[in-house]
Amino acid sequence: MADEKELLRGGQFLVKETKCEDIFTPEDFSEEQRMMKEAVSEFNDREIIAHRARFEAKDYALTESVMRKAGELGFLGVAVPEAYGGLAMGFVSTVLTCDYISSGTGSFSTAFGAHTGIGTMPITLYGTEAQKQKYVPKLATGEWFGAYCLTEPGAGSDANSGKTTAELSEDGKSYKINGQKMWISNAGFCSVMIVFARIEDDKNITGFIVENDAKNGITMGEEEHKLGIRASSTRQVFFNDTVVPIENMLAGRGEGFKIAMNALNVGRIKLAAACLDSQRRILNYGVKYAMERKQFKTPIADFGAIKMKLAEMATNAYAGESATYRASKNIEDRIALRHAAGNTHQEAELKGVEEYAIECSILKVAVSEDVQNCADEGIQIFGGMGFSEETPMESAWRDARIARIYEGTNEINRMLSVGMLVKKAMKGHVDLLGPATEVANELMGIPSFETPDYSELFSEEKAIIGRLKKVFLMVAGAAVQKYGTELDQHQQLLIAASDILIEIYMAESTILRTEKNAKRTSEKEQAVQIAMSKLYLYNAVSIVEGKGKESIISFAEGDEQRMMLMGLKRFTKYTNFPDIVDLRNEIAEKVKKENKYCF
Repeated sequence: MADEKELLRGGQFLVKETKCEDIFTPEDFSEEQRMMKEAVSEFNDREIIAHRARFEAKDYALTESVMRKAGELGFLGVAVPEAYGGLAMGFVSTVLTCDYISSGTGSFSTAFGAHTGIGTMPITLYGTEAQKQKYVPKLATGEWFGAYCLTEPGAGSDANSGKTTAELSEDGKSYKINGQKMWISNAGFCSVMIVFARIEDDKNITGFIVENDAKNGITMGEEEHKLGIRASSTRQVFFNDTVVPIENMLAGRGEGFKIAMNALNVGRIKLAAACLDSQRRILNYGVKYAMERKQFKTPIADFGAIKMKLAEMATNAYAGESATYRASKNIEDRIALRHAAGNTHQEAELKGVEEYAIECSILKVAVSEDVQNCADEGIQIFGGMGFSEETPMESAWRDARIARIYEGTNEINRMLSVGMLVKKAMKGHVDLLGPATEVANELMGIPSFETPDYSELFSEEKAIIGRLKKVFLMVAGAAVQKYGTELDQHQQLLIAASDILIEIYMAESTILRTEKNAKRTSEKEQAVQIAMSKLYLYNAVSIVEGKGKESIISFAEGDEQRMMLMGLKRFTKYTNFPDIVDLRNEIAEKVKKENKYCF
């Protein structure tokens, strides 16, 4: 239960130690969650993967019909309260459904994510009771589909700068919306849209629920022809004196920007989840092909160059799972605490997710980049065949590319993760100043030359993670001191610092998951997971070393620079280096033996 363990606040992982017993792992799925996983996977195989060629041929009608089937089975209503026709299954189950339904094709994954997330959720979490009763049951069952109209030709990452207007009628009973939206997923078959517009010269935009009716001044551009997600309906939407009743305003006037930002937090962790099973399946295709394909009379899976790829692909998928489900359960527990404290469903869900906005941004960046690398290596394993449309690799690679752009670009999310952490520190929610001061003092002190006892499982790895946290505190602490409120002007520094933050969270999540499972089974049973955890950390240390050096050189000079570079060296030091080639071979042999991702 949430109250029996210490539930860290968002961002506190950086300054507090987390016990492995206090995190949730995929091995902790309940019976109900395991059944859901099987049902969703089976649906994905039958309704989506079996028709991959039709999706790639831009069969938009197929996307719509499969969405309808998903609605009939309840998959569109997993996160929706029972009162509005949903399954009310909790945040981990929402993430799990998103994970296992998204790997067949990015086209369906996008339609599903846009509908269940940004299409339905703003009404569930910000709507009045009348709005929820009217719209949510139809959206939860797939009778209606939702779309989300935020982006405009001139307003991408700067979402609040949209030019679409909403003008109150003379009788005060409705608004007239005029403007243009672009890159609108599900536009071609949606029944209802969440539309953001500006009233007069308000500082912030306002959200409206708008029914899709061509007779009400709503027109659509042609379907966009895209690099990937080809059967996902993506169109421009034009509003010309579109009349929206006043009771269809979502939340209050000027609250649209807040709705947009909070919807993106949930969208980010769900996007990370949507990239997980894609990695598992790409690896499965890769290992099966590598076992069958022979060169020089040997299966290419036996070559070290291919083993290296299989091991890294499996390791990143395992790390992504570990971190995504850790954060999902933290959110679920925070929602439960808020419910227990008397919050409404809406308040509890909103605050629960908002608390872990930093982790949501971290996951979005890390997992979207891992799935792209995974698909890229998948093509490489297939060689020339990987470039052919006959194999599933090229479409996986094209579909993966959008994940680094939507739900806020990875550059924006990198800067946000550090920016939000600094803001939390200023509000007193995360104590960064105390630990950063301790690290600064430690740099002045004489280092210990004792060799620690690292005989217990992960004792050295956990010590290294503790030191990587010191690297972030050292860099971020000095940068905040130097630049103060102008820190956000130093984007390259923020991006480097965020890469350190990302690696800390992902590596720690991976090690804690394996440690928890080794304690309840045995180290022998978890041998390959131990190898993956050590390999991920080794790679993470290399990234932290490089990004730490880049950061320090960019803003420190003279004695301060020398001291911080020495600190960086001390904080990224191994006492016992793992044999990386051995670790990769061990992981690859396991994947080859099982002929699939098997963790």
